[in-house]
Amino acid sequence: MLDPLHITDRIIIPGSDLTVELSRSGGPGGQHVNKTETRVRLRFNLKGCSVLFEEVKDRIRKAHPSQITTEGELLVVCASHRSQLRNHELARERLAEIIRAALKRPKKRRPTKPTRASKERRLESKRRRSDVKKGRQKVRRGSHD
Repeated sequence: MLDPLHITDRIIIPGSDLTVELSRSGGPGGQHVNKTETRVRLRFNLKGCSVLFEEVKDRIRKAHPSQITTEGELLVVCASHRSQLRNHELARERLAEIIRAALKRPKKRRPTKPTRASKERRLESKRRRSDVKKGRQKVRRGSHD
């Protein structure tokens, strides 16, 4: 069983909702990387977690859809360090950051209207574009401007 993960003062994810899988890390590194299992895959049981509100879970699902398994687990993988311990700490910190970001409610968009100046700029650019396109047309014989 893993240690609980402290997100905020009030929110602590129990260790029973977390599981760790270790595997060999890819990339260069010679003998060390071929012998040791330093890559850490931290699985967080998002579906079964009773600490977080459904609203927060939905925000996590929307923000990280590629990291959610069919069983409803959030995967956080870390293989950037040679040390298994350091990768484990980093994976836990990444998970905490994902949850902290989901705890913040997104700001509602306040609809705005275009300003008079922006409308005038848009119309002026349309007039210029229209003049450019008129200049490309063939000149008619009967009409001299």
